[in-house]
Parts: sequence; structure tokens; C-alpha cells
Amino acid sequence: MTTDGRTATAAARAALTGSPEPARLEARIDRWLPALRAALTPLYGEGASLDTLVARLIGQVRAAVAARPDALLVLDAQREVDPDWFHSSRHVGYVAYAELFGGTLTGVEERLDYLDELDVDYLHLMKVLRPREGANDGGYAIVDYGDVDPALGTRADLQHLADSLHRRGISLCLDLVINHTAREHHWAEAARQGSARHREFYLVFPDRELPDRYEASLPEVFPEMAPGNFTWEPELDAWVWTTFNTYQWDLNYANPDVFAEMLDVILDLVNVGVDVLRLDAIAFTWKRMGTNCQNQPEAHLIAQAYRALVAMAAPAVLLKAEAIVAPSDLLPYLGAHRLLRDECQLAYHNQLMVMIWAALATGDARLMTEAMAALPATPPTASWVTYLRCHDDIGWAVSDGDAARLGISGPAHRAYLAAFYRGAADGSWARGAAFSSNPEVGDERTSGTAAALAGISAARVGEADLELSVRRLLLGYGIVMGFGGIPLIYMGDELALDNDESYLADPDQAEDSRWMHRPRLDWELADRRHEPGTIEHDVFAGMRELIRARRAQPALDTGGQTFLHRYDDPAVFAWERRHPRHGRSFFIANLSDRLATVPAAAPSWAGLDVPDVVFGGGSVGNGVGGLELDPYALVWFTDRLDTTEN
Repeated sequence: MTTDGRTATAAARAALTGSPEPARLEARIDRWLPALRAALTPLYGEGASLDTLVARLIGQVRAAVAARPDALLVLDAQREVDPDWFHSSRHVGYVAYAELFGGTLTGVEERLDYLDELDVDYLHLMKVLRPREGANDGGYAIVDYGDVDPALGTRADLQHLADSLHRRGISLCLDLVINHTAREHHWAEAARQGSARHREFYLVFPDRELPDRYEASLPEVFPEMAPGNFTWEPELDAWVWTTFNTYQWDLNYANPDVFAEMLDVILDLVNVGVDVLRLDAIAFTWKRMGTNCQNQPEAHLIAQAYRALVAMAAPAVLLKAEAIVAPSDLLPYLGAHRLLRDECQLAYHNQLMVMIWAALATGDARLMTEAMAALPATPPTASWVTYLRCHDDIGWAVSDGDAARLGISGPAHRAYLAAFYRGAADGSWARGAAFSSNPEVGDERTSGTAAALAGISAARVGEADLELSVRRLLLGYGIVMGFGGIPLIYMGDELALDNDESYLADPDQAEDSRWMHRPRLDWELADRRHEPGTIEHDVFAGMRELIRARRAQPALDTGGQTFLHRYDDPAVFAWERRHPRHGRSFFIANLSDRLATVPAAAPSWAGLDVPDVVFGGGSVGNGVGGLELDPYALVWFTDRLDTTEN
């Protein structure tokens, strides 16, 4: 996903080598230094100590730029000229566990033609950095940020893969677990061996007084697998803050040494060739008594400071916030504060994912429309990443306020959705499973592949309609492709991969149902994508058609605005993308298994007097009551623009 989708020319490389780079670096430091100091001052104070910290951080930046490979310096220069390069509607991503997609990093590299065939230009590889042995939260308990999981290969293999991706115009995204390390990380080991300096890297308490006071307002992330937020550590003779699991120790970002050490990790990864750093659990990085210790103002300042430092050292690189939080808390990670701030360029649109599945379960899009309309505008300098499924569970983030405006009970609706998607509600075609159910607070999350949740798994054994199930899956992805931002395809969804129950035989995974939607990509099964009449062919071809339609729609570029349209038929979800440079696109989706109707004038109400249909996922025709949409149909309209018009 280079600026123009191609690698730099030899002439460009030659022009950018030599003396210009130091001048560019100094200009970037001058540009971003005020933002860096503004973010660090509330965190670490003013005066000589701040000056010392800033000098240390700038020194780290200079060292990283001096070591940065020439090809990446060229990419920096390209993207500095076009800082909005990631805004284009041509970008589509793919998300995969490295070992499940290719077995090893070399195996991933050998499968890149598959990504070219699917026409994606962004690859998010998970579980790449070295995790602890045994249980490791799906690879998110890192024991060494500077090394690769030995089962995948070596650091040199990662470097080679990044280079190969860049030659194909594909950007690489890796996870940076920023909130915590594994208990076996060398910082934690030093703390256990008596290092007072490293003990201060973590949140350590001699008794339960403060932990108990914090617990009064803290939720539990994994109440079944890891209840509570603190773990007794005999070697420290103390309690350690462990938000996620007993073997994941939360870092103490109130300590500037932690901030600086993590900067070295960041700069090392971007010099390997990482284009996008996914800041895992960024919402948890600052603790405050009496709160849920999520989304604190300081967490945003940490992200803003790293944004400034990465912009100095590697302007080609983006930061992506992994903040799966309430919609009202989400926009600030894109910089939407009282005054706009440069924070993360990307963030996950969790609410869109939840609302798609909620609407499919009920055949009613009104709650989806209500929830999407309530979101504030996205800052023009940032972008969503949109998705239908990911490696994680689905938390049913239905706002009580949104539900109440439609006369719905929020708790009852969340319980219904959880039951529906584990196949326990009347008429359910879904075949998911519960994850981390907490009956005390009425919280049950859901695991399952997109195919299983859409009904394809049930259809394979004659318990659901196959055609409708495939339509559901493609409709979900159609909304993801057309809502704006960068859409992500989760590995296997393009082939309708089923749940994988083999995790139950692995003692390190058996208690975590999320592994059911992390199947290994069966390459013999993938070959069926070329066999007409198979599910794999139909879904893969449908996904490619969606990608082609999206890439032809510049109105989906970041910088436009999304407007929701409401009609009498509750099954209809309709939205308009309006871009100041590229005109408009208009989308009508039928979220039900029956015909849906919208007024014939709907496209003209969206400002498209002479619209072109650019995609039809299911037929649309003129009925007595207006435009009729087939079950689970999605239709895209676009401006028929006169390019000579001023």
C-alpha cells in the first residue's frame, strides 16, 4: 500500500539518497517537537526533567533514522509528499495469523500471489513477535519484542517478508502490545530478581489495600478465565496489576523509563519495515482510582506523544488504535478532542461490526441506523478500519440509550443477540458459541467464524438456506466495504471457512472459545475458489466483486462524510457517502430475508439525479411501492459525473 501502489523508481531512489535526509529529519523534528512536549508535560512534568526526557527521546529518533534502510527512507519521502496516502478507497486489508495462513513467515511469503488475486494491499499478520511458551492469550503475551516467534522463523525472515510485501505494494501491519508484557519478559525477570529500576516498570503493590480500592470500579476482562485484575507474585512478595491474565503484567506508564523503552521497541519495528503499528490495548495504559482505568486522558497523551515521535523518525508509518470501547470513547483515539489533536491515524469501527450482526439477527436495521447516526463525525485527517469479523470475540455493544429510543431494552436485546448467535433462539441460523459469559452483569460475548454466524455452517448440514446464508455473509462485507475507511477481510471469510473445534484438544486453548474462529487456512479447500458451483468459489468471487466495486468509488475516500437515510421499511439500512472532491455514492441494503421496499425517488433524495448502479448484490427492481430489493440485497449507486464541470 505504497503511495501510488507501486515501489519507488530507481531515479527516485537516487534523488533521495545523500544529503537531503538530515535536513528532512531536522524539519520533522521542528514540526513535531511542540506536539511532543505538549503531550509529555501533563504526563511527566515540566522543567529540567522534561528537557532531559525530550533530549533522550530525540536521541532515540536520530539513532533510528541513521539506521533506517534506504528503501524505507524513500517510502518516508513519498508519504511525506502525500500524507493522506492511506485515505484512498483503493485500499483493502487482509488479517491473518501468520502460522495459520502460511505456517511460517517464509510460508506467508510463498502465498502472496493469493493476496494479489484477492486484490488486497494491506496485510495484518498476528502473533508474529515472540510470545511466552504455553498459554499466551493468542500471542499477546510478549516475551521479546525484538524477536520473532521461533515457530515462524527468524527476524531475518520477517525483514525479507516486509521487503517482498513492499515490492508488491502491500503494507505490513503488526501488533504492538503496548499495555503489558509477559511475566517472562526480561524487564519482569529483572524485577523478580530484585532490580528496583525494573520493579518500577510495573504496577506493584505490597498488600491488598490499593488493589481492593481499584477493584471497586474495575470491570473484569476475562471473568471466567482470569477473574480480578491483580495477581500475587511470590518472587516480588507483592501484588502485580494484571488486567488480562495472570501472566500479563501491566506496564507503568507513569514511569518515563517505560515510555522511552517502548519507543525503542517501536523504532525497531518500523525499521524492519512495518507500515502500520496496531497499538494493542491502548485504552488501558493509564490507571486512575475510582474509574474503570480505560480511556483516561493520559492514554490519549501517550498515543499523541508516540505519534509525534514516529512522525519524526518514520513518516511513512501509521498508528492504529486497538480501542474496542463505547462509541463516545472511540473518536478521541482518532484525535477528536475539544481541539483536534494528531493521535492515531486509524481505529477500529467496532460499532459498525456489532450493528451489522445485530440487524441480521432481527431483520431490522432501525437500531443500526440509530447507532450509526449518533456517532460524531470522523476527523478528516484520520480513518476507520472497518470489519465484519476479527480474531477476537464479539461484545454486544448495544447502547441502552440507542435501544431506549426505539422502545427496546438494552440488556434484553444484548441477551437475545448472545442467545441467537450461539444458536439458542427460535429461528436462529447461527452456529457460534459463548465466550467469557458473566451472568452477574448480563454480559455474554460471542465466538464463531463469519460463515458460522451467517448461517453457512448450518446450511452445510441442511439446517438453513445456503443461498440466503451466502448472501448474508456478502451483504455484511458489502456494508464494510462501502461505509468508508479501510475495510479488512479476516482470513478465511473469503472462502466461508467453518468453525474449527480442534482447539478443544489443546490444553492451552481449550478454555478459550475464540480459537474456534481461528481455523488454519486449508489450501486444498482454497483451490476450490476456482471451481464454479462451490461455496468457496461463490464467496471468493463475491468478495472480489465487492473489492472491485469499492476501488472504483473515490467517493469512499477518507475526508468525505457519511449520512444515514431513514425509510418506512425497517429492514432497510441506507447511507450516503459525500466527498467534496469525488461526488457521492449511495447505498441501500436489505437486512432481512424478505423483499424490502424504498421509494423510487430515494437516489434523487440522496442527490443523485442520474445515478449509475455500480454494484448489485441481489436484484433491485421497480415495484408498486417503489424500488424493491431482494432478501439481503445491497445496491450501490454513484454520481454520473461530468468531468468537464467546474
